[in-house]
Amino acid sequence: MKSRQRKQYPRNMKRSDDSEREKRRKRRRLLQELGEQKIPYLSPTDPGFQKLWDSSYSGLALRQSGTIASGLHEKVQSALRIFQRRGCLLRDLVRIRDRDIFTAVSRVLVGQPGYTYRYLDTRLFTIPWHHEEGDSQRDENEKLCCDSDMRGACQALWELNQFFLTDVQQQTNLRGVKRSCSDTENSEDTPGEGTCEESVKDRVHEKTKEKEERTDEEVEEEDSGQGCSHSSPPPYSPPPAVAGPVHFNVTLINYMDPIAMTQLKEEPYYGMGKMAVGWHHDENLVPLSPVAVYSYICPAEPKNEGMTAKDGEGQSKEKETSGEETKKGEGENEKGEDLKKEEVGKEKTCWRVGLKVAWDIHTPGLALPLQSGDCYYMTDDLNRTHQHCVLAGDTARFSSTHRVVQCCTGTLDYIQKRCSEALENLHTDPENNTKSLFSLLPSTLQHIEDIHNEVEFEWLRQYWFQGRRYAPFCSWWTKPMEQLEDAWKEMERMTQLLLAIVEDENTAQDNRREMADILLNTLTDRQQHRQTWRDRCRSSLAQTLPSEEAPVDRPFWSNEDPDMPLPFDLSDIINRVESLLWRM
Repeated sequence: MKSRQRKQYPRNMKRSDDSEREKRRKRRRLLQELGEQKIPYLSPTDPGFQKLWDSSYSGLALRQSGTIASGLHEKVQSALRIFQRRGCLLRDLVRIRDRDIFTAVSRVLVGQPGYTYRYLDTRLFTIPWHHEEGDSQRDENEKLCCDSDMRGACQALWELNQFFLTDVQQQTNLRGVKRSCSDTENSEDTPGEGTCEESVKDRVHEKTKEKEERTDEEVEEEDSGQGCSHSSPPPYSPPPAVAGPVHFNVTLINYMDPIAMTQLKEEPYYGMGKMAVGWHHDENLVPLSPVAVYSYICPAEPKNEGMTAKDGEGQSKEKETSGEETKKGEGENEKGEDLKKEEVGKEKTCWRVGLKVAWDIHTPGLALPLQSGDCYYMTDDLNRTHQHCVLAGDTARFSSTHRVVQCCTGTLDYIQKRCSEALENLHTDPENNTKSLFSLLPSTLQHIEDIHNEVEFEWLRQYWFQGRRYAPFCSWWTKPMEQLEDAWKEMERMTQLLLAIVEDENTAQDNRREMADILLNTLTDRQQHRQTWRDRCRSSLAQTLPSEEAPVDRPFWSNEDPDMPLPFDLSDIINRVESLLWRM
């Protein structure tokens, strides 16, 4: 019995690690097949770049900085600087392959009040959008949970979120109108937004937009009704088959200064350069939902604007010079080669998003340079069938990555309802205040203990592992976490009641053995999870963090704490239940 029960937890861990192990196996296989060779990749300066984009990366769309209102740029970029100045952007201590590592990128999550985003065994908690002065932005003292600077910054990101939502909606509607009018319509007849400059990047934007409009419709039909959405009057009337907008419910703000990072890894498959973020699919999103990304190269942004104007003048001067040389019949080829080398050099020093077909060594990769204020969308099933990385430039960069996270198990409303479900089985006698369990059905008991573990390890310990990082600038989560901890304490009481029933030799329950088995499995799981979290809080990396960011091992109490129904260390109870099962 003892051996059988203690093997269950490793089996559960093995199942949770299967996905990561499969990724490692595929990566090793690809690297073995490649040997010393590199897969080719194309940039805008390479012949065939647009053809590759159209054929293999059609779910990627670029929205250039110049096609977005300058007022929105100013608000968003100011907001990002506020987040940095207030210390909101912090590196996460995440879990990969059973070990903790710091992310190279500093992050903070902004979005719908009460939403969370989980990645790499880490749950991030939102700072609210603050798009309205409602109760959802107030703390336990009925005060606004953030000061005016933070509220303004969050509201600016909500405005950017609304722009992305509308832009996706407009593109969807345009696709529906065009396809319903004529399948033979020439895509180049559609005028683009903003001023068109004579550059490869502009031509990429126009052609990619048209390509996206030709291919998204079927995906939208399949994905209709998924995720949360807010309908708004579209500028065009879409055909009935075109779905409504998908609601981006959070944005993950990222910041990285490559100068401060000394150990950025080289991209291994294509030789694209240093990676700020390695190859990955975005996790825990609504299937087929888009991702919209705003890129802001902070220190270089004023220079970029000047360079853009000068580049335009430079291009005109180069054309004039080229014309003069053509008339003279000298140096044209050399000039062209020099310009190409210069463009390739500039691409290597700017931030880029890299894309590849997942686990494919035959299709060339794609590297798309990003200027400050540029946005890109990953639509269709691109996030599922492809992987993307972020290639570091030579200056610091912010990004605001708007996404539709799975909200079925990741919201405060969800976990509060789960707590209510569990506590419905707890009866309190109104006369003597004694507590008892309503139902002893094994399925009910298992359900309650599952909720008990979920509250402790997916919410309370996840929150406190990130220390008191939220306290200086947002108090929204303070009261909800206190309420969750109160509910969790009541569930500890319910586990104590179940233990008393199982250990009572006079209990006449026919399912006593089954109850004991449920209890043993639950307590064994709980004990090992608690030890894992204790180890993480005490790790050498965790000890390097300042006090306000250092992980807090909470809930934690001494075994003699009179306010707690059960000890923190469950070893003795586990041994008692195991012995009881042996005697049955």
